[in-house]
Amino acid sequence: MSPLRAALLRVELHINESQSLKAKRAVLRPLIARLEKMRLAVAEVDHQDTWQFATLGVAVVAPQAGRLDEIIESVKRVLYSDPRLEVVTVAVTHVEEA
Repeated sequence: MSPLRAALLRVELHINESQSLKAKRAVLRPLIARLEKMRLAVAEVDHQDTWQFATLGVAVVAPQAGRLDEIIESVKRVLYSDPRLEVVTVAVTHVEEA
C-alpha cells in the first residue's frame, strides 16, 4: 500500500473591506465552505477577534506527492481568486510519515 502524503497550510489573510467581526465572518464563512467542498479540513486558528485579519489552518492529505501538490495549488487559486481578500502568506509544512 502506498503511504499517504500530508501537508498543513497556515494562511494569513487581510480582509480589506471588513469593518466588523460580522463582516469578517461573512467573507470567511463561504471561503471555508468552498475549501471544505474540496474535502479539506479548515479552521480559523488565529486572529478570531480581529476585524481585518484571519489565519486559517488547512489540512491536506493525498495518496501521492504529485496529487498533494495539485491540491495545495488549488487551495492557493481559491484564496487568490477572492477579491475581498489579500493573501499575506501561505506557509506549507509537509508532514513526514512516522
